[in-house]
Amino acid sequence: MEMIWQGILAALRLLITGDPEVMEITLLTLRVSTIGTLISLLIGIPFGTVLALKAFPGRRVVLSIVNTGMGLPPVVVGLWVSIFLWRSGPFGFLNIMYTPMAIIIAQAIIASPIVAALTCAALQQTNPKLRLQIKALGATRLQYVWLLLKEVRYSLLAAIIAGFGAIVSEIGASMAVGGNIQGQTRVLTTATVLEVSKGNFDIAIALSIILCLLAYGATLCLTLLQQKQQGGA
Repeated sequence: MEMIWQGILAALRLLITGDPEVMEITLLTLRVSTIGTLISLLIGIPFGTVLALKAFPGRRVVLSIVNTGMGLPPVVVGLWVSIFLWRSGPFGFLNIMYTPMAIIIAQAIIASPIVAALTCAALQQTNPKLRLQIKALGATRLQYVWLLLKEVRYSLLAAIIAGFGAIVSEIGASMAVGGNIQGQTRVLTTATVLEVSKGNFDIAIALSIILCLLAYGATLCLTLLQQKQQGGA
């Protein structure tokens, strides 16, 4: 219990004093996770929409792969992204291995199947009569898709929350492609593991508390937005 209290006190001290290193790590965590989530939305929502509304050969196989991707181990993503970004890999010429960009790419890959699967599930649950009504009103294909997405906007916000939560808390991919370099690619999850390996459990507990507060704060904002829209609907 004493160790836990020391960790809580350390977290309060780091937050109140605004420790430069901790603030840098926290801001980097927020930045890469936010960008990774946005990229996953640009990939996942259109792909999930196509899966839900378009019939094509092999659709069920593709959907099963996407659903499997929801539980894709981050360390596996980190391994394959590392292979592709390594100096001898296909994209080694980009020289982005062990940079925040590499972490963003890995996190976007982790979150995209989650967003796509939840988007597809939400659209598939829309009332068939609503679809027929939209078509009967003469909506174009783009208008048709837009109106359906607007109908499931609350579920899309849930997909954003799920995607962000999955990548802000992952460590395997960030460690593999980022290297946990101080001042460059060290995020809250990798910093916590480092402190545990050094036996600094009070600092590790402090960092874990800050990580949880960050995840809760971002999720709270999205949840409030979701509930506000539901209330105003």
